[in-house]
Amino acid sequence: MTDDGTLSEEARERLADVVRLQPTKNKELQEAWGLESGSEVHSYLEGELKEYYYRDDNSLIRATADAADLVDVEPGVESGDGDDGGVPAVIRVPELESQVFAVVAGPNDRSESVVSVLNKVRDAYDVDPPVEDVRQALQNLRRKGVVEVIYRTVPTFRLAAHRAEIDVEISDS
Repeated sequence: MTDDGTLSEEARERLADVVRLQPTKNKELQEAWGLESGSEVHSYLEGELKEYYYRDDNSLIRATADAADLVDVEPGVESGDGDDGGVPAVIRVPELESQVFAVVAGPNDRSESVVSVLNKVRDAYDVDPPVEDVRQALQNLRRKGVVEVIYRTVPTFRLAAHRAEIDVEISDS
């Protein structure tokens, strides 16, 4: 942090990494930042970003809501090469969201209802999540920019881009 309390350019970039990679660990940030050890990561976090991160119940590093607003980065999303506000190249999501992503209608297909997606998840993964959890997963994927909503009689969903254009990483949350 600079003397006036604002973040340096390096600190802002590293904070964006925390937001983008969350939930994350010292090791992942060590690799991203080119540091020698996890203790260097811890020292940097405590010295420069203390008010912008916290550790969750599993000791994973997460950014505060203020941090995400400050760096204007969507949590768990890595933008593509063009960085034009289009679909992200990588998303980090919980397992149910990855399952929903895998079965929801493609960008050239007819969009489908939450119940349709729920039934496809049940069939594909032999799980039975509550319909509200599937609805929430679809909304989270929409906020990440990889699913779009089409309003018909009921809101329906489909991918915003082809699955092959987006890598899905399952997070610990």
